[in-house]
Amino acid sequence: MTDDWANSGVDLHLDLAATGSRRRALEQAIREAIRSGRLAPRTRLPPTRALATELGLARNTVAAAYEQLTAEGYLSARVGSGTRVVGLPHRPAPVTPPATAAAPRLDLRPGSPDVTTFPVDAWLRATRRALARAPASAYDYGDPRGRPELRTALAEYLGRARGVLADPERILICSGYVQALSLLVRLTGGPIAMEDPGLTFHRDVVRHAGAEVLPLPVDADGARTDLLDGGVRAAVLTPAHQYPTGVTLRATRRHAAVAWARDHGGLVIEDDYDGEFRYDRQPVGALQGMAPEHVVYIGTAAKTLGPALRLAWMVLPDHLVEPITQAKRLTDLHTETLGQLALADLIAEHGYDRHIRACRLRYRRRRDLLVERIGRHHRLDGIAAGLQALIRLPAGLTEDEAVARASAHGLALAALSPHHVTPGGGPDTQGLVIGYATPAPSAYPAAVDALARAIR
Repeated sequence: MTDDWANSGVDLHLDLAATGSRRRALEQAIREAIRSGRLAPRTRLPPTRALATELGLARNTVAAAYEQLTAEGYLSARVGSGTRVVGLPHRPAPVTPPATAAAPRLDLRPGSPDVTTFPVDAWLRATRRALARAPASAYDYGDPRGRPELRTALAEYLGRARGVLADPERILICSGYVQALSLLVRLTGGPIAMEDPGLTFHRDVVRHAGAEVLPLPVDADGARTDLLDGGVRAAVLTPAHQYPTGVTLRATRRHAAVAWARDHGGLVIEDDYDGEFRYDRQPVGALQGMAPEHVVYIGTAAKTLGPALRLAWMVLPDHLVEPITQAKRLTDLHTETLGQLALADLIAEHGYDRHIRACRLRYRRRRDLLVERIGRHHRLDGIAAGLQALIRLPAGLTEDEAVARASAHGLALAALSPHHVTPGGGPDTQGLVIGYATPAPSAYPAAVDALARAIR
């Protein structure tokens, strides 16, 4: 086979001076690339014939330049391993990044699943099967709504497991929950009612998308949907398991949300947060099943599999399919395809169900340990479902004191009050939001013990 640039296996960008000796210009270009750090130690250079062809030089010119730089100690040449860059003392010392705070030894902050449970073997098998069956068109630009394989698999799964009325044509795959929320807010405008307390980051997303946030109080029955009126364009709700209080939206509040949407032309944005993880009975069905033309259902793989996948899905009312599809097209064209194909296979082969059931059992055991060691002495809310619980602090202990005590034991905790639109209110705004899915299994018991010491 001809040893040319196309099959040399190495790309190398060099700027040669336009005047003077071509050999000296090549030597200087390589020398400066090494000194600046652009060519790192042990980088393999192209063969002399390939580089000569690319630069329009004689092969002997390139060979002479390599020999000179080897003699100077910039390069090394060995039979069978080619010509490589040598590490030099001339190179500027690397810039030391600024010191950052050490990660906590133990972490009970909410927001993440136990990523050590990611089903690597099942995902690899699903990927192999999916790629073996995928048509060549799967590697091209695709439908902004997502791959039909995943939309079809989700329609079956969501109807069966979450009570969602889902047609594949009304499902849109997006790059995580945040993108779904942003697309909807930009389309509907504002104001947007959001649960208070709730996730501060999601309120920031809505504001960044250009809408006003109106706080919607949450009590023991869930969000106060009975307070919604005609001044609200959309309401973001977490009916299955409210974050951070952990309450489930009661039936009367669900009916109130649907009635508001029908009477005022509003839109309910249902964040099915932790909807799959219910421990005391069968998971509560999605609100979308009550009024599919007035509710957008949003689900995600972030908690069931892992946030790194960046895969979420919307089940849209018919009148929103085209405008949201166009908004998605103009945002990023479409979500990456290979992960969609793998997830579609995992769902279709019921590996997704098996994984969720296994995780549900693991998380229930963690919840039970938290109740056993903490619940005997402190009030725990929201323990029936989800991946977090809310601890109400005993009299005389503030959030700041509890967080500081925990930090002294190497434990990171999250306070409740920052989740309120107006932090620092009365005693009902005080507490700790415990994410019991975050630590690795081996670290979890020690984290719970450190928590018990911090709030004793």
